[in-house]
Amino acid sequence: MNLKITEEKNYSELTLDGELDAASSLQVDTVINELLKKKVFTLLINCQKLEYISSAGLGVFISHREHLKNQKGGFVFFGMNEKVKNIFEIVGLDKIMSIKSTRDEGVTLIETIVKQK
Repeated sequence: MNLKITEEKNYSELTLDGELDAASSLQVDTVINELLKKKVFTLLINCQKLEYISSAGLGVFISHREHLKNQKGGFVFFGMNEKVKNIFEIVGLDKIMSIKSTRDEGVTLIETIVKQK
């Protein structure tokens, strides 16, 4: 798993490249915790190169969801392939997480979230 963090004015974009499994989920969790320490509560998750996500990978996002929500932030995912999107749908995360098709749609939603703070 390769990770890239791009810090924008009102949010950070986390680009996931590869497979998010039990081993790499610890890396992603550490990155998210570091962003939270910097008071970054709105995260755009770029899934365009994410090939697979395991239950451990899903758990990382689930475990931080409530804290981000309490800070009037959250995750916005975009660019999921059908395999990854199906995993989110099977476990019902598509109902509680924001998933957009394109980066532009994701950024638009992020901007809306930030304005509501």
